[in-house]
Amino acid sequence: MALRDLAIVDKDECLRKKSRNVDKIDKRILVLLDDMRDTMYDAQGVGIAAPQVGVLRRVMIIDIGDGPIEFINPEMIEQSGEQLDKEGCLSVPGLVGLVLRPAYVKVNAQDRYGELFEVEGTGLLARAICHELDHLDGILIIDKCKPEEISED
Repeated sequence: MALRDLAIVDKDECLRKKSRNVDKIDKRILVLLDDMRDTMYDAQGVGIAAPQVGVLRRVMIIDIGDGPIEFINPEMIEQSGEQLDKEGCLSVPGLVGLVLRPAYVKVNAQDRYGELFEVEGTGLLARAICHELDHLDGILIIDKCKPEEISED
């Protein structure tokens, strides 16, 4: 697989655009998934979305330590509660901000084989899912926190 360049805020307009659904899971999408996974691990991230590697498709990967979860066309179907914690972003290097997220989420998506699946998450998993879903809609952590809540890492 290959490492891809990470899109960086203020340099890459793709981070501010809404991603399109994947209509067909073909070889290009499978290569994208593999490259995103390798890029995420190389950057020591817990999640990555396709816009972060310059691709405007609704694809994301999360690994909070239990192995990677690949999401194609993810949709939030339930959320509840609140959690406020620090968050960083591979596309906003060196900055950490306090971001309010749901404490619980339920998402459905397709896997690399086109099979539908559902993930429920709390804590870090819920936070990571919401963070990557935001990327698919062109939203960054700097949009979710006040300037005084942002600090250099």
